[in-house]
Order: sequence, then C-alpha cells, then structure tokens
Amino acid sequence: MIYAENLRKEFTKNIKEPGLKGSFKALFKPQKETVVAADNISFHVPKGEILGFIGPNGAGKSTVIKMLTGILTPTSGQCRINDKIPQNDRKNYVRDIGVVFGQRTQLWWDLPLLETYSVLKEIYEVNDDRFKERMAFLNEVLELDDFIRSPVRTLSLGQRMRADIAASMLHSPKVLFLDEPTIGLDVVVKDNIRRAIMKINKEEQTTVILTTHDISDIELLCDRIVMIDKGKNVYDGSLKELKHNYGQMRELTFEADPLSELSEQKFREGLNLFDEDMIVKCDKNMFSVRFNSDVMPVGEMLNHTLSVTKVKDIAVKDADIEEIIRRLYQEGADINE
Repeated sequence: MIYAENLRKEFTKNIKEPGLKGSFKALFKPQKETVVAADNISFHVPKGEILGFIGPNGAGKSTVIKMLTGILTPTSGQCRINDKIPQNDRKNYVRDIGVVFGQRTQLWWDLPLLETYSVLKEIYEVNDDRFKERMAFLNEVLELDDFIRSPVRTLSLGQRMRADIAASMLHSPKVLFLDEPTIGLDVVVKDNIRRAIMKINKEEQTTVILTTHDISDIELLCDRIVMIDKGKNVYDGSLKELKHNYGQMRELTFEADPLSELSEQKFREGLNLFDEDMIVKCDKNMFSVRFNSDVMPVGEMLNHTLSVTKVKDIAVKDADIEEIIRRLYQEGADINE
C-alpha cells in the first residue's frame, strides 16, 4: 500500500550574521546553507498494517509524512501510495488518504461539528446514503453524539481529536496518517482513541502510519516500527525483534537486610562494571540495579547480590520498550548495520 524508496529532502536556508552589518550582508550577499531533513528514507507498508513511525524531535518524521501526503516534493527518491504518486496526481490521490495532525485541526472553528461534516461530504462527493452510513459508524466508534451539534470552538481537546479523526475517515480513506493523535490527552480519552483506531483498522483494513512520542501508543497499536534519527533509517522491524535484539538492560530490585548495612559502594565492589553497564540506586534498604545482561548475565548478578546481603524480597524485570528506544535515540547510530 505504501512504498517509500530513498526519499531525500533538502532545504536551503539563509545564514545571517549578528548585528546591523550582518543584516546588510544577508540582504545583498546572502550566505546559504543546505539542510538535509530526510536522507534516503526507505520503507514499505502492506495493506492493513498499523506502522509506528517514530524518532526524536527534529529527526525528519514530519518531513517524510509531508512527502507521503503530497505536501512536499522529494528532492530525490520516490514514494507511491495505493499505486499513486502523491505529487503527480494530488487531487485524485487525496481521496484515498486521511490525515490528522495532533496540533492542527481541519475543522471549521465556528461551525457546529455536524455542519463541518456536511461541508466535507460535499468536498469529497460522498452521496447521501453513504454519508448516513458512515456517520453512524463513526458515531459508534468515536462516540460523537454528545457534542456533534456543538461549535468546534467549544470542544475540549479530547473531543476535538475524536472529531478530527472522524473528519479524516469520512470519505473511507485507504490510508490514514496520524501525527501525534493522543498528544496532551488524558488517559481515558487516549484509550478511547486507541480503541477507535484498532476498530477502524480491523473492520476496514485501513493502513495506518502513526507518528507519536507516546510509547504506550506504539505498544498497544503497532506490531512494527520504523525509527529514524537525523534524517536516516535507524530501525525497521517488529517490537518483538527490537526487545529480543536490543533489550539487554535488566532491572533488579531487592530489599536488603538492615543488619548487612549494604551501601551502593559495597554492592559495586568486585563487579568491575562501567557506569553505562550498571546504575545502582538505593533508598535506605531498597535497591534498584539496572544492568547490561550481555556483560553481566542475570544469574551472575543474582549470585552477587545474594553473596553481599540477605534479601527480604527480590525481583528481576526486562527492559521496557521505552527504555530500549531511549537508548537507541542516545546512541544515534544505525543499528541495522
């Protein structure tokens, strides 16, 4: 459904020196610099998949999404969505896609929500019977009835996000681009939106690209993620593979016997681990030890712990996906190579 191959986008910006002299110089002899926002990004998405498209701020995610939706033209490379090139046939192409930007709205601010949908119905040339059928489905999935006759300006953030998702789905798009759809929302509204996305995807086989900083969105909605950093591919694969290949960090928590007078320094003695491979935190007798299980296997860490103190309670847990992704962002390297 989505084919992106070696997408590259360059921008040219003017460099201005400080002060009045710099302003005159920039006016008559401007210095220019080329910035690469996306550097040969490639990925393919089959029909019906929910893909998590993630990366730190400034990684190039929005630039790639804008190229896929036809807002920007790639400097080089190509993208094809549902066998259409977005930049070549934009009018027909946008009939196949829905787009939601979490910090922007496509709704008319002063119109009641129902009238907004009526305007979109005419724009997308949805016939009356299909419109009624579609609104019934969206009301069921997104629970719009309570505020559908209210002006958009009176809606809460959570209501507006649900309304925006409904607007993007009104014409039954084959591909849905969601950019931070749960940003700033409370837990209950987030859960409602996630369930709506899953239902729409399951019942209509809608292909979804989800851009988010909320790791819970990724874990609950996506089986596969594409991660980019500094405009380049960093990872393309399943969450299961990511945890298996890069989830080497473990967390050991235990309550030490007060009589042992165990300290952080005493616990570290004999381990010879660098700081990046082990972090020890203690609060009175409660210890939390995050360690690299590739360097120090779990069994050896448990043996060491039991040798330096008696414990009242002990537990080991795997690294969660948020921790794995944080480490990959910090490394900033292409882990596919």
